[in-house]
Amino acid sequence: MAKDHNQVPPMFRIDVSANSPTPEEPTMDVGRELVHLMRQMLAAQDRQNHLLEEVSQQLNAAQKQRSNELGQWKEANPKLAHSCRLAAETLSRVQTNFLNNLTEEVQDNEDNLLDGEFMLNEFVDRFGPRLAHLNGVLQVLSQLSSAPS
Repeated sequence: MAKDHNQVPPMFRIDVSANSPTPEEPTMDVGRELVHLMRQMLAAQDRQNHLLEEVSQQLNAAQKQRSNELGQWKEANPKLAHSCRLAAETLSRVQTNFLNNLTEEVQDNEDNLLDGEFMLNEFVDRFGPRLAHLNGVLQVLSQLSSAPS
C-alpha cells in the first residue's frame, strides 16, 4: 500500500515563487509584535505599581490610626500605661529566666530530643504554650505601656 504524498500536510512550506516575501518582512512583523507585547507588559506593570501604592497608603493610614488611638489611650490612662510598663519589665525578666531554663533543658536532653519523638513532643507541650502566651502578654503590655521617663 503506497502512501499518497498529496494527503500528508507538509511540515515546512517553502515558497520559491516571485511573490514570496523577503526575509526582512517577517522580521518586521515579529519586531512589531514584540514592541506591542512589551508595551502591554509595561502597562500591566504600571497598573501593578499603582495598586501597590494604594495598598501601601491604606496600610500606612491604618498604622497611623492605630498609633494615634494608642497614644490617646495612653494619655487618657497614664497610671495604667505606667503600670503596664512596670508589668512588661517584670515579665521581661520572667521571660529571660524562662528562656534560660528552656535552653538548659535543650542542652541537657539534646540526644533524647534528637532521637525520640516522644521526648520532643513532651518538650514542646511543656514549653511551647507558656512561651507563646507569655510572648503575647508581653506584646500587649509593651504596646499599652507608656514610654519610660
